[in-house]
Amino acid sequence: MEVIKTEIEGVVIIEPRIFKDARGYFFESFSQREFEEKVGHVEFVQDNESMSSYGVMRGLHFQRPPYTQAKLVRCVRGRVLDVAVDIRKGSPTYGKHVAVELTEDNHRQFFIPKGFAHGFAVLSETAVFQYKCDEFYHPEADGGISILDGSLGIDWQIPTEHAILSEKDTKHPLLKDFESPFVYSK
Repeated sequence: MEVIKTEIEGVVIIEPRIFKDARGYFFESFSQREFEEKVGHVEFVQDNESMSSYGVMRGLHFQRPPYTQAKLVRCVRGRVLDVAVDIRKGSPTYGKHVAVELTEDNHRQFFIPKGFAHGFAVLSETAVFQYKCDEFYHPEADGGISILDGSLGIDWQIPTEHAILSEKDTKHPLLKDFESPFVYSK
């Protein structure tokens, strides 16, 4: 696998080695050993999958301490724009984001460390999205910031009038009204 660094330290794009032939393709979607060598030590404990249709936007989500989550995400069918926003108080990149297109064809994965809000927008007719988490889901620790916060400067590639949001996701605060539970440490 190749690890591509982004503008925000710790947030990386992973490109697997794909082996193609007349039968199709094969790739190792996750190796704990290689992940630790190239990205760092993370013990994933839960895998999730969602299916969504064009225009669905999920996020920007995180879990509050002590149940913070790092995530390794990928799109196994369709196409999504995936985004991580730095919400660590004191971080030199606080409020900045990294966006990457994840598709069934590019097989890219995106690693989002703890201290980031995460979301995605479905750009294809449907998309199947998978993510590994290093902490179990704790509904009492759910948090989020508004996925439509214009101050974040995210181009979701979907006209706002076509965005499909859950009721919960329409109620998250803007970044300027948000008190982050995360603190940056070098």
